[in-house]
Amino acid sequence: MEWEAPALVLSAAPYGESSAIVHLLTEEHGLFHGLSRGGAARAGRALWQPGNLVRAVWRGRLPEQLGNLSGELVHGSAARVMSAPLALAMLASVCAVADGSLPEREPHPRIFHLLTRFFALISLDPEMAAWNGMAALLRWEACLLGDLGYGLDLSACAVTGATDGLAWVSPRTGRAVSDAGAGTWRPRLLRLPPLFLDEADPGTSTDWQDGLRLTGHFLARDAFGQHHRPLPAARLRLADMIGAMAAPG
Repeated sequence: MEWEAPALVLSAAPYGESSAIVHLLTEEHGLFHGLSRGGAARAGRALWQPGNLVRAVWRGRLPEQLGNLSGELVHGSAARVMSAPLALAMLASVCAVADGSLPEREPHPRIFHLLTRFFALISLDPEMAAWNGMAALLRWEACLLGDLGYGLDLSACAVTGATDGLAWVSPRTGRAVSDAGAGTWRPRLLRLPPLFLDEADPGTSTDWQDGLRLTGHFLARDAFGQHHRPLPAARLRLADMIGAMAAPG
């Protein structure tokens, strides 16, 4: 059994003296694991950095086996963001969230393509990654929730049916609520930043903080909580960094 395809590296862990277990995301094959012989050596570590786009080849005697991975670098996002702490935190977060929430060997082409564009976006100007990419990161997380069957319903207010003035989300149902319909429930609702409703809105640091709180609630409860796993540490670190940016003063 063999396949060759563009793939995004999500994680790589040392295995034995010089090998590595690599987790990849491909358009056609979804999340895939494989053994890279030499993957923990110097050249292998550079290739299998999370965030890199590679041309991967997987070979196995049987489809259900771990199989062997080889590859060549197509776009090295990891090296480009290495000296920009926030861009690196954003990259680490999305890799960890995808790696921990997607089912193995189940195609999610929309998630793959959005993630590919996100890596290209933040690696073009790592110092401006937050301003250029945080809205894209949050929309990607919302898209991931939808692909996993836990999508937010932002089409209309759950209370009044109105399609404008949407400002909140119910933490129980994931449905949008207008400011007029929030009433006395407002303190219990999650704020809905406008960037989720307007693709052209880059958001502010406060929007990003509230957006991470919003998607994080459903990721923790549904995507990870259903499998009795916590949110990845990389996702929590990103939330802390954005929270520090949004803090007054």
